[in-house]
Amino acid sequence: MKYVVVSGGVLSGLGKGVTASSIGVLMKSAGLRVTSLKIDPYLNSDAGTMSPFEHGEVFVLDDGGEVDLDLGNYERFLDINLGRDNNVTTGKIYSKVIEAERRGDYLGKTVQVIPHITGAVQDWLERVAHQPADGSDLAPDACVIELGGTVGDIESAPYIEALRQFQFRVGRENVTFVHVSLVPVMGPVGEQKTKPTQHTVKELRGLGITPDILVCRSSAPLSDDTREKLAAFCHVAPKAVMSTHDVPNIYHVPLMLQEQGLCDILKLDCHATDLLEEWRTMAYNLDTLSEEVHIAMVGKYTNLSDAYLSVIKSLQHAAMAVNRKLVIDWIEASHLESDWPESQEREDAWKLLKQASGVLVPGGFGDRGVEGKILAAEYARTSSTPYLGICLGLQVAAIEFCRNVLGFEDSNSTEFDENCKNPAVIFMPEISKTHLGGTMRLGSRPTLWQVDDCKIRRLYGEGDSVDERHRHRYEINPDMIEALESSGLKFVGKDETGQRCEIFELDGHPYYVGVQYHPEFKSRPNRPSPPFLGLLKASTGQL
Repeated sequence: MKYVVVSGGVLSGLGKGVTASSIGVLMKSAGLRVTSLKIDPYLNSDAGTMSPFEHGEVFVLDDGGEVDLDLGNYERFLDINLGRDNNVTTGKIYSKVIEAERRGDYLGKTVQVIPHITGAVQDWLERVAHQPADGSDLAPDACVIELGGTVGDIESAPYIEALRQFQFRVGRENVTFVHVSLVPVMGPVGEQKTKPTQHTVKELRGLGITPDILVCRSSAPLSDDTREKLAAFCHVAPKAVMSTHDVPNIYHVPLMLQEQGLCDILKLDCHATDLLEEWRTMAYNLDTLSEEVHIAMVGKYTNLSDAYLSVIKSLQHAAMAVNRKLVIDWIEASHLESDWPESQEREDAWKLLKQASGVLVPGGFGDRGVEGKILAAEYARTSSTPYLGICLGLQVAAIEFCRNVLGFEDSNSTEFDENCKNPAVIFMPEISKTHLGGTMRLGSRPTLWQVDDCKIRRLYGEGDSVDERHRHRYEINPDMIEALESSGLKFVGKDETGQRCEIFELDGHPYYVGVQYHPEFKSRPNRPSPPFLGLLKASTGQL
């Protein structure tokens, strides 16, 4: 097993996840089976209870794991399926060690960070690195490990020490340390400053880890002088100083690293497969797209695009498939509401909505902005504008239909009005009301087709069912289904019990589809998610 450990310095948000994923692409292009792990030093057990504003998107895996959004990058770039154990958190590690102590596994010894916490981290990494991730039963050949946060964080210290020990546990020749840092460009002449990287590498070396490769984020390519200076002060070879400067799209990053010789440093034959050529074609095709398609994204976390990262990527994958340049028109759902205090913001929001070729309402929690989402669903339904509702987006469309078509003016979700007399959406009976973490309907579950033919079934292709990932506590009220269907809102996909509604499609509409699951989590650059592909095809007249 070969390991690549990716750490970061100076500041967060430099793109460690994309760097780790890109290195995985290069290893995969050499014919290796690759897996990946993310270490998050926070004390939460997982990302499930964290605010999108605080942490960005919560990515859901097949086994129901609620994890960091970087695991979405790994899955999309490497076309693999990971599990909850591929996301290591301090909460998980400490829980494991405390459980072992309670059982008496440590035979009366004093339980300490070293060796017990660091040993538990190493055991976890080595165990998960050998678990198949590509759909076969074969263990991976290589594992990319990303350490979240920045070197010097108090929370990261046990993991740095665990990784220092790990290199001797598995053999120094089997581990490559990659450090991602920032090279800011200062002044009118654009001088590239190396001091931040010097300091972060000095700190990392002081903790016992010497990076083999530096990946330097900058707005412009590194000059030869900058490379030489970084090599001299950071104890790496000049050829091992990689420049990851700004590019038109992230699919250029693996190509950029390959062109600078990373494959040679890692002793990889990156032309052993056609993967890199496929990436090259994809990256440059995306650059050349010129005809635009506007999709209105009506959400409630629009100030932070990371909250909808997988949705954005899925739209982009579908736009590439229909040869259009994607333009997302962000609309804060609250701004559509009639009582929104700023009339200009309300006018601008409605103008964006009416100019868009398609409307997407993504998932979310809480009642803020829900009435705006309902108005967006009504507009799309009555104007024959292509619409895709995901999770809450399906639910608000059902509420709107109950109110304006069935005549139940008080219809709502019991999430927002517990005393609603005609609820379109209700709390799922098996879900806990006292524990929030990991208690939703989570992970990959089958949806069975209820009709022989419809738009969304044709998009999915052959098969009597589809497997998609879920993350929800509320569902369509079974008592409303007959009335909804009799008026044209057909539930064409249900769970294996036939009671839980998973997919609806509106009769007589160009494309009005809602899904209770989250199809964005399984979209891939070369294999776009069918509901998103349908939205983009309908929005460009290609459906």
